[in-house]
Amino acid sequence: MSASLIYDLAPIGSIVAWSDSTSRPPERHKKKLSAWKTRNSQGRLLRKHGERTTGSYVAKPDFTIHEGDIGSNGTIVIRVHRTFGIDSDLIFKVLERPPLGSVRIFDRAGEYAELVHLAENREAAEAWLKQHGYPNAVLEDVTADEIAAAVVNGRAA
Repeated sequence: MSASLIYDLAPIGSIVAWSDSTSRPPERHKKKLSAWKTRNSQGRLLRKHGERTTGSYVAKPDFTIHEGDIGSNGTIVIRVHRTFGIDSDLIFKVLERPPLGSVRIFDRAGEYAELVHLAENREAAEAWLKQHGYPNAVLEDVTADEIAAAVVNGRAA
């Protein structure tokens, strides 16, 4: 599936994998393996951003995926996010859609909102918010219509 189809069809909160269709190098090739891992991984879809204009520059739509966290002892030091333009040459696949009835927690309302947590239900979302304190958070239920549209339109999205 192309990046533009992920942008158009995959619901926020989906687990998305990307690949360049090359085989994984052996562990002993550290630099090649590191480069391969950059172009072959997976994560949770956090945000979709439409076309933007700044002066005479026009940025194409893109989406951001949370690939993982780096830290220890329960403390996150670095969050690894990857942003892909809709013209990316990588191959994408939706591995998992957010479950029906789950609740997405966004850091704010509006176009620049980013998913910060996917809770199993509204009660769990409110409990998570009390613990993590996002004052401008917005809760959004995952609906059957949204999941069905992704399945029908994307067949595999």
